[in-house]
Amino acid sequence: MVQARMIILFNGGSGKRDTAHVPDRIRAAFRDCGIEAEIRVLDQDIDITTAAREAVELGFDTIVAAGGDGTISAVASVLRGSGAVLGILPLGTFNYFARSLDIPLEIADAAKLLGTGVRRKVRVASINDRTFLNNASLGAYPAILETREKIYRRWGRSRIAAYWSVLVALFTLRRPLHLRIEAGEAVIERHTPLVFAVNNAFQLDQVGLSGREEIAAGRLAVFIAPHTNRWGMLLNSLLLALGLAGKNENFDMVAADHIRIEERRSSRDVACDGERAKMDAPYELRVIEDELTVIVPAAQQDEVR
Repeated sequence: MVQARMIILFNGGSGKRDTAHVPDRIRAAFRDCGIEAEIRVLDQDIDITTAAREAVELGFDTIVAAGGDGTISAVASVLRGSGAVLGILPLGTFNYFARSLDIPLEIADAAKLLGTGVRRKVRVASINDRTFLNNASLGAYPAILETREKIYRRWGRSRIAAYWSVLVALFTLRRPLHLRIEAGEAVIERHTPLVFAVNNAFQLDQVGLSGREEIAAGRLAVFIAPHTNRWGMLLNSLLLALGLAGKNENFDMVAADHIRIEERRSSRDVACDGERAKMDAPYELRVIEDELTVIVPAAQQDEVR
C-alpha cells in the first residue's frame, strides 16, 4: 500500500521513562522498511491535538500516533471525519487499542505494518463530544489516574506503578456518586464509586467482564460498580486488574448506543482512555460509526475489536 505523505507524531511522555532513544529507533525502522515519513517529536509544551490538526491542515494523508492509548485517542479525535488515515506505533503501558487490532507492539513490526496493512473503518465513542477509543469513566478511576500521574512522575511508567496507584487512590476515596442512568429503555439510579463505559471488546476480555456481544452489536457496555466499603472497592479493583471480574458477580451492566448519566454535581473529572478532563453534567455517551480509518493487518478487516 502506497502512502503519499506520512507524518509521525511522537509523544515523548508515553511508555517508559527513558524515551530519548526512541525517535532514532523509529527513523531506523521506517528507513529499513523503505517508508518515507516525517517525524515530529512532541514535548510536554506541545498539545498532541494541536499537532494533529496542523498535520491535517498540511495535507498529510496518514498521521501516525506514536504513544500510548491517550496519545492515540487524542490524534483519533482530530482525524474523525477528516479523510486522513490513522497509523499506530504503540508505545504505551497497556496499548489496549493497538492490541485490539492485532497491531504489533515492536516498533520495527508496527512500522512494517504501516507499509503493508489495509485500511479499516473503526467505531469510536464520545462522552460530551470528547472522543474515546477504549473506555470512559466517572468516579474512582479518574482519582486513580490523578494518583498514577504523580507516581509516574516520580518512578516512571510501568504496570506495577499503575496497579500501585489503584491501591493508593482507593485508600483516599470518600463519597460515592449518586447517578441516574438512561440506557435505551432502561432507567436506573445507583450509589456507586465507579461507572465504566467500554467500547473495546478486547479490553473486556482482558479484565474478565462480559459484554463482547454488546460491542459487536454496536453498543457501549456500561458497568456500574456496587456501593461497598473501601475494602470492597479494593477487592473489585483487584479482580479487574487480575482479569477475574464478572458481570453478574461484581458489576451491573447496561448497554445502548446512546447513554445519558445525570448527577447532582455540576461537573467532575472524567477519564477517557487514560487521560483526565473536567466535564459538565449531564454526561452524554454515544457510539460513532464510520468516521475513523485505521491501518490494520489484513486479517483484522472485519473482526470485532
